[in-house]
Amino acid sequence: MVLGFFKKIKKALSKTTSFLGGRLRSLFSKPWNDESFEELEQILYEADLGTKCVQGFTKHLRSFLKTHPGAPTESLLDAMRSYARLILLKAPQVEPKTGSPQVYLIVGVNGSGKTTSIAKLANLLHSQGKSVLLAAADTFRAAAIDQLQTWADRLSIPIVKGKPGSDPSAVAFDALTAAKARQVDVVLIDTAGRLQNKTDLMHELEKIRRTCDKVVPASPHETILVLDATIGQNALDQARTFHQFTPLTGILLAKLDGSAKGGIVLSIYEELGIPVRWVGVGEGASDLMEFDAEDYVTSLFEKNH
Repeated sequence: MVLGFFKKIKKALSKTTSFLGGRLRSLFSKPWNDESFEELEQILYEADLGTKCVQGFTKHLRSFLKTHPGAPTESLLDAMRSYARLILLKAPQVEPKTGSPQVYLIVGVNGSGKTTSIAKLANLLHSQGKSVLLAAADTFRAAAIDQLQTWADRLSIPIVKGKPGSDPSAVAFDALTAAKARQVDVVLIDTAGRLQNKTDLMHELEKIRRTCDKVVPASPHETILVLDATIGQNALDQARTFHQFTPLTGILLAKLDGSAKGGIVLSIYEELGIPVRWVGVGEGASDLMEFDAEDYVTSLFEKNH
């Protein structure tokens, strides 16, 4: 399973690696001077590491070169990997809340791959031996309900839904009530993804959270944001907005395989301190994997073949 993750994350990060790993090797193999730092910053920006990360990496490498002048390419890459690991250790390791069923509130903007990612997460949890129930609480879009129903049928996972335009918190109430009666392990609640009117979104999410807490005390146990890896730094803005409205416990990073902006993971940790829990590495139902920081760092700074 670990080997499978490494192969998949390596393949998913191939576009980023061609930007980052190959170009860093080329840079590090040349004599170093002040202009080299400018080139380093440019490479890191293009991999979508963001200002704070870029400054941190540059400072770290500057310090390393003072004590290791003339260091070979692999040593410089190791220094980069070491700093990346430090960034990925920054996110707080929150103790999971206990409760039955486990309730995951899934948030994210329309177009982020949210509904498909929920189906993939349901499939992953099911493959781990857990019983899962889907709640189609994105009642704002009939297409979202239909899409989740299609996935539920395909994966043979039960779903609770309401009519388009109905109260999302009522769908959440019905889903959690059903889950308790059936002794389901995990409930995944899809929610509307419109950010145009942030006040409406905030009130809607707050109402769903209150409803969850009434039916299953201390829930939702997880609030997961689905982010589209292909939009790079714009994903950070989305994460800040949602985190402000409803504190996030983790991020599911979708479409990592379609992006040359895989460095966004480091930006998320550096600037927000929210852990990436899962990554989407392909189109199939099984192409969602738990995030492994070490495999990510290794893949990110490899030479692209």
